Amino acid sequence: MSRRPVHRARRRRADALRARNPRTGVLSPRRDAPARRDGPDSRPLLDRILDTPHLAHVVPHLQPEVLHRIIQTCGLEDCGEIVALATPGQLASVFDLDLWRADQPGLDEQLDADRFGLWLEVLVESDAAVAAQTLAAMDVDLVISALAQHIRVFDPAAVSPPAEVDGELRGELDGEGATARSEDDGPGCEVGGYRVVARRTSSWDAIVAALVSLDAEHRDCFHRVMRGCRSLSNSRPEVDGLDDLLTVKAQAMFDLAFDREQRRDSQGYVTPAQARAFLQMSRQFRLTQETTPPGNPVVRAYFRAIEWTDATDADSRLSRLLAAPGAPAAREDSPETLAAVAASVDALNMLMGAGDLPQQPRALLGGAQGEAPRLARIQAHMQFARDCDQAAYSMRSQELAYLANAIVAGCSVQARPFTRQEASEAAVAACNLGLENWPAGPALPDSFLVDQDLVTVFQVGWTVLHEDVCMYSAGRLIRVLASLQCGDREIQAGLRALRVAMAKHCKIGEPWRARDALDVMVILDMPAWATLLALIDECPVIHAGLGASRGSVTRAVDPSAFEFISENSQIASVHEFMRLLPDTLRRA
Repeated sequence: MSRRPVHRARRRRADALRARNPRTGVLSPRRDAPARRDGPDSRPLLDRILDTPHLAHVVPHLQPEVLHRIIQTCGLEDCGEIVALATPGQLASVFDLDLWRADQPGLDEQLDADRFGLWLEVLVESDAAVAAQTLAAMDVDLVISALAQHIRVFDPAAVSPPAEVDGELRGELDGEGATARSEDDGPGCEVGGYRVVARRTSSWDAIVAALVSLDAEHRDCFHRVMRGCRSLSNSRPEVDGLDDLLTVKAQAMFDLAFDREQRRDSQGYVTPAQARAFLQMSRQFRLTQETTPPGNPVVRAYFRAIEWTDATDADSRLSRLLAAPGAPAAREDSPETLAAVAASVDALNMLMGAGDLPQQPRALLGGAQGEAPRLARIQAHMQFARDCDQAAYSMRSQELAYLANAIVAGCSVQARPFTRQEASEAAVAACNLGLENWPAGPALPDSFLVDQDLVTVFQVGWTVLHEDVCMYSAGRLIRVLASLQCGDREIQAGLRALRVAMAKHCKIGEPWRARDALDVMVILDMPAWATLLALIDECPVIHAGLGASRGSVTRAVDPSAFEFISENSQIASVHEFMRLLPDTLRRA
């Protein structure tokens, strides 16, 4: 198989995915862009994948999650050969994972038009016919909505060059209600009887090449796409103030997102809205009642919608491979070839760390695997359930996976998205804290998790984190700021603004929304500032600066170092830090 060098245009495209950090002014990768590894280990990993025996048969049998993980790890720009071997069914599932981005952790995801353009560039560079075939196999509404963010489509007769009429310049109305772009304003061309004008110049050549090939080889699909784009290129209706309806384009994006949400619901994903609702309800859990706390309605609805697959009823590995959606027929291959393909698929799963993915993907994350002394309580209960009741242990594992997914979808840590491993560790830590603070007392029987669900245990721990760490730290900080005096007028004004903002957001139980105002604390004591940011957060954690701000000789700390709170002893150290905070700030 040939190895094509990465095109310079694609390198420039990758550079465009970088953004400037507003605080430091340093260029850094966009949060919503998959990490691209240009280090010494990136290319050897891609080489190992490309050198896999029978790669043309292996790639169509990979689960979409594994294929997506390969693309994230190696970079989409370098995976053109692998993408070209994927089936339309695989790519449709990968697009659900890869084309949607959230501006901030926990917000609803939106279609990323730039990412769609990059996909088209990669597919067209491989083969324009492959790109057209992929577009024809995709959801036509997705293709229309994504292309409509790149191009306008008109009937040629409806688009005429500007002309002087009665001394005034007349122009056609574009999709935004403004004058249509002429040839000099941006690229444009005619494809299949339609006039196509660029809204943005990125990926323009790839889009035109894909549309030309789509017109030549999939004409019916081409006309459906172009008619859809034409309807989204019409001028915006006059706003009369008598209604609050979505525009045609906004309605199309809403319908597209809703359809994706339904598909992902059936696969076990947790939507950001569901995750936010669950986590917010978990922060308001009542811990004073003597009886077992009630279950969460959001979680009950989620588990009712999922039909868990019994592993004992699954087909053999080889049968599942041959039945993979869209996979090429392999019945004429020898048994040795089939066995080699199965072995290669297993090897790639293990290589990408996805060997634990279920055969019918539920997109559920596994629990933490490491041995941590602070998690002894949850580990002991889970071990007992595993030894005594496999069904209960399996359900507890699925509940841990749900909790990790909810944290990934609806929460942030240090103002950034959780990684999968961090979300799993955070879920386990909160469950350990919940066991230690269970309303009936910490002396729970070893068989506790055989009958008790982990979601309720998590809610107990999540409430303790919110009340005894986040809200407690915010309240103490407000009292400290009320008596803190600084000779610098500008700093004093910043401290006053911080106290007002913190008090305002504490009233609605979300003090982390005042994190930007906390920047004034950097001047007084940087370790204390970093510690406060970590404590007053959606998911409170203990920052490495906590020890440095309490009189430690070493004041230099790793800005990203933290640990999840899983025990009451850690909460006690937080309370001690907040008690000593006035003295810490006065010494600064």
